[in-house]
Amino acid sequence: MSWRSLLLGAALALGPAAMVQAHQVNLSTARVVQSGDRSVSIELGLKGSDADRVVGTSIFNAQRDQVDPALLAASATPIMAYLTAHVAVTGADGKACASDTGELMPDGDGVIFRKQFSCRDVGGDIVYRSTVLTDSDAAARQVVLIGEGDEAPQALLDRDNTSVVLSGPAPSLRSTFERYLVTGIEHIFLGYDHIAFLIAVVLWARGFVPVIKIVTAFTIAHSITLSLAALDVIVIPGTVVEPAIAASIVYVAMENFFTRNIDNRWRVTFAFGLVHGFGFAGALREIGLPTHAVATALAAFNIGVEIGQVAVVAIVVPILIAMDWVMARDGAKPARAPTLVYALSAVITALGSYWFLRRVLEA
Repeated sequence: MSWRSLLLGAALALGPAAMVQAHQVNLSTARVVQSGDRSVSIELGLKGSDADRVVGTSIFNAQRDQVDPALLAASATPIMAYLTAHVAVTGADGKACASDTGELMPDGDGVIFRKQFSCRDVGGDIVYRSTVLTDSDAAARQVVLIGEGDEAPQALLDRDNTSVVLSGPAPSLRSTFERYLVTGIEHIFLGYDHIAFLIAVVLWARGFVPVIKIVTAFTIAHSITLSLAALDVIVIPGTVVEPAIAASIVYVAMENFFTRNIDNRWRVTFAFGLVHGFGFAGALREIGLPTHAVATALAAFNIGVEIGQVAVVAIVVPILIAMDWVMARDGAKPARAPTLVYALSAVITALGSYWFLRRVLEA
């Protein structure tokens, strides 16, 4: 099982460096297989750039988007030490299962860590624990595939949820809903390109009716493509979707220089919402949909995205209206200052253009 099949191809949009790039890989994936003799095999994959970030090594070549095998061999000891310290298989009482030393190997742009555990001397349920990446970044996630095959149950680990019971029941629908809801909200607040798009489309808004139309159109549109893409009905490569999202940001920001008609902007927002939906689906595919609760996880993630975007708009629009009052001259009716809109639109245009060029060149 390769690194690329583990991560399903692309990065989760959780990167904090908006000026550097809109998305950063912050995801690890583990395949955990329990055998009848209570032995457990683990295959864990993470991108080389993430390994460098948390361990302090330099195994990843950003220009080639590859892990250098020679540098990995030279840095194997600290990377193995980190992974060994942050991955464990125990009994329900916390008693550690015996294990081998493990092995580390390069796989394209990532590394794979394999380790075998024997839990014959441990009673009760067997528990897999991991704090890989999540110990240093609260936004990090780990997808755990429990068992073999494409239909293996999945669990999603984060800083607050670091373990999964291998022999226990599947997570409850409530637990699944809550965690995918939070993931959807985080995807908006950590997806700076989506925030830039939302800000750009409401810069001329001075009332909430046009804003409601815009948000509703965006919601309907991206809900359609998010569902279709997440269920693999329609799949468009990220190399196409990500530059298209950046281009949509440039378009709506530039449009602010030529029109102030906010009432009809829901039409443009609907069209671009279809594009952004594929972007949301790419992030959701990286996390994976649990086979026991596909509809619940999909609905929760979508609702989380809506909560996030409504929160962004609910913050931005009142601030803009308040600035209208502050900038109004004595006795004059508050109005949106064109210089403010043009300045913000110029900044968003520059960001969108940078993201577009970067994504095209990296495709």
